[in-house]
Order: sequence, then structure tokens, then C-alpha cells
Amino acid sequence: MRAAITTGKSWDEILVSLGLSTNSGNARTFIKSHAIRLGLGFKHLVAHVPVETEPCALIPDLKHLRDAGGSIAAAWFTLCGNSVLFPLEPAVYDLVVSMPDGLSRVQVKTTTTGGPNGWQVTVGRRPHSEGNRALRVPYDPDVIDYFFIVDGDLNFYLIPSRVIAGRVGILLRTYTKYIVGNARGLLGGDLASPDGGVRASA
Repeated sequence: MRAAITTGKSWDEILVSLGLSTNSGNARTFIKSHAIRLGLGFKHLVAHVPVETEPCALIPDLKHLRDAGGSIAAAWFTLCGNSVLFPLEPAVYDLVVSMPDGLSRVQVKTTTTGGPNGWQVTVGRRPHSEGNRALRVPYDPDVIDYFFIVDGDLNFYLIPSRVIAGRVGILLRTYTKYIVGNARGLLGGDLASPDGGVRASA
């Protein structure tokens, strides 16, 4: 081991010389730990960095929009220069945002439900019940200050809660004046149909 570490030029070379697999992260950690214990220096070693020659195979898909909604909202507020806080415990709101007039509680909603009349989004909540079968009820506008909504075209809406108070569902084309941004480029192309529906990812 002493000779291998002293004469080796990379961790992969050392692992091969010791008869170990270069694909084992545990082997490298094991050898490195022994080298530290034996007082062997290894700053001269370089890590093997594979050269990627193929395009990235990751493909964004709108089926993950609900999971991404909170992060998208937080990024938008942060880009606007507003600090964002995430509640540590389950709360009626998803974010607390530092606005010019104080802290605002924001509920994040997303939708991929569309049709001839455009995108539809649920803005109500289900009270806690057995089997989660209770009918949806509106959010209390004294508890939520804003709704941040992301539709299937990745348009962003920032709608004051009092504008849609008492509703559990809305048609977003009625609220286009509240659009504050768009991130369609995140999809790597236009995957949304112009009629408000969603095309399947390629």
C-alpha cells in the first residue's frame, strides 16, 4: 500500500495496483483511511473524472410539476430579492416570504389539468378526515396572503388570496393579469399545446 500510494498518480491507478475495483467507492475510502492512519500523503493524486461525450439524458416531465412547485416559487421570490422561509412543521401555507410590507404567507399550487378553456387549478383544501374524503373548502384569506400558481405552460401567477376568496377551484385564463413570469425553458422545449392541454413528453 505504501509503494502504491507513493508511486501512484491517481486513486484509480492505486486501486488497480492493489487488485481492487475502481468502481467501488468503499474501496477508495478504505485505502484513504489507511493512508491517513499510516501518515502517507496523497495530495499528489488526482481523481479520475470521466469525460462525458453524450448529451444529458435527463428529460423534465410535467408529471413532476407538483413536486417542483415549492422550489420554483422559492426561486422566483429569491430572484426578486425577497427572503424565503419554509415552515418547519406542517402549516396551511407553504412559504413565508419577506415582502416590502412585511412577511406574507404563500400557498403554492400547480396544475397540469387543462382543456378548451385553459388551465384549471384547485385552490381549496381538504379538512383532516378519515380517508381524506372530506369535501374541499376554501382557504381562510386571513391565514393565506397569496397563492403562487404554476400552470402546465410554466406560467407563474401571484394572486392575492382575497381575489379568489371563497373559491375551491378557478380557471386561470381569468387571472392572466396576475402572471408574473414563465419558466417554459425548464422543459427544454415547448411541451405544452396551445389549447391549454399537455403533450406527452418525447
